[in-house]
Amino acid sequence: MGPIDIGGELSGYYTYNANHPHNQTDSGFASSDWGNNLYDFNTQADALDLSFAKLAISHSPDPLGFELDFGFGRTIEAINAGEPTWLGFKYIEQAYMEWKPAKAKGFELDFGKFSTSAGTEAIEEYNNWTYSHSLIFSWAIPYFLVGVRASIPVGKHFTSGFQLVNGWNNVSDDVHSGKTIGLTGALTYTNLTWNVNYHTGPMNQGTNTGFRNLFDTTLLLTPPGKLNGYLNFNYGNNGNSLCSTCTAPATQASASWYGLATAVHVQLNSRWSFASRAEWFDDADGYELARALPTPISNLKGAVAQEVKEATVTAEYKLFEGLLWRGEWRHDWSTYPMFERGMAPISTDESSYSGGNGSTGLPFNNPAGLLGYVKSQNTLTFGLVAFFGPRR
Repeated sequence: MGPIDIGGELSGYYTYNANHPHNQTDSGFASSDWGNNLYDFNTQADALDLSFAKLAISHSPDPLGFELDFGFGRTIEAINAGEPTWLGFKYIEQAYMEWKPAKAKGFELDFGKFSTSAGTEAIEEYNNWTYSHSLIFSWAIPYFLVGVRASIPVGKHFTSGFQLVNGWNNVSDDVHSGKTIGLTGALTYTNLTWNVNYHTGPMNQGTNTGFRNLFDTTLLLTPPGKLNGYLNFNYGNNGNSLCSTCTAPATQASASWYGLATAVHVQLNSRWSFASRAEWFDDADGYELARALPTPISNLKGAVAQEVKEATVTAEYKLFEGLLWRGEWRHDWSTYPMFERGMAPISTDESSYSGGNGSTGLPFNNPAGLLGYVKSQNTLTFGLVAFFGPRR
């Protein structure tokens, strides 16, 4: 057996939110009352916070290998918010075995819990161009999968893959008895990488009917020089989706969402780099963003169809190898007033909002104009990211 590799990350941040919302009192994405709404990991507004403290232990397959990543902080709490707390599952990011036979022409088989292959970004901040994660990463794809995955090169430039997993973000498989199938493909050239992911399988509670389908594709351009860029398109659909917060109908025949993201990265010199990202996400049936609605709105309105967009500009300075500082401005806006403004407790009495009694004025500034909901959010984040060891 060859060497054991050890790596890790420590990431913390401070975010100024111009809306000055109050922060969530519990952890994980199950809470909709976030400070920085639409964010997944650096959710706390106007506060210092720990995003991720991670330790990774791995061994490259020869022919057997493994990956074990665990940690604590807001990131791991969000990833495993729906998982059981026993046996330490809530602290594990990845845990899988690898098998790569020497004479199998690059074939590899993995079994366990592994990060999603969809999307452009990774969970760890140091692997991304920006500190905050994109809307597509946060709301349109799974964080992780549990099951079996296999990949094999086909020629010099293409790698195909197959996955058989429990479903989205599901270790214990207590939602249903069905399985999700994933098909992946990667076309790689010197200055271009094109990734395609398709997943399909049941995801509704207590039934194997109503498949969730996900198509995600990314084109990454890395031409010679200092400028890189990517384009990411995402489409998802959930059949027979059950909306527990909807007043009527409780069951939707189908729910769909679409996303498009693009970003550029400029490496000015050995220390300074800049990145910019723009996104559009259409939750036409109010399905994926239902968890992002503050509780008073979801209690009153149920699922709400909306389009959200974000624009992000990030400056990065490498203090030394393994330590990065990032400063980031981000603007989010929606067709629906979903961003909390103000720091006082929110009234759940519908008549307390302007418009009152369920009229079209909801939601919604209160008469004093000091607390309510608005359609946009501006944040300024300063993050410090330390990391060591190999990147896998």
